[in-house]
Amino acid sequence: MALSQDRQAPSRDGLAMAFPVKAGVKIYAGALVVLDAGYAKPGVKADGLVFVGRAAQQVDNAGGADGAAQVLVQRKRVFRWKNSAGGGKVAQADVGGAAYIADDETVTKTAGGASKAGTVLAVDDDGVWVE
Repeated sequence: MALSQDRQAPSRDGLAMAFPVKAGVKIYAGALVVLDAGYAKPGVKADGLVFVGRAAQQVDNAGGADGAAQVLVQRKRVFRWKNSAGGGKVAQADVGGAAYIADDETVTKTAGGASKAGTVLAVDDDGVWVE
């Protein structure tokens, strides 16, 4: 139902959020984290995943059911990820374009079969800065 009077919606900054972890996975601290059907797991190259941030802690849910553990994820920041090699390598000319998930620590400029990690803001010798 639409509002018929003023409302103060609860809020939070969203810089760190806990997400339920997918069954059978281990997420390492510092990993690129995605949601797969609403459950957190380490980043992998696959369509349809939603990037949510970087794991602030290690969580082992290898023996647990969906949601049996939660992972704290740092969000709304610019993270430096490893750069892909070969034809998917992100270059200076790709700044401003999309970065795609190759694995839980690597991004690529190649979209085929991969989910978006964010926007490339800088490229240096140590990796790719992605917002």
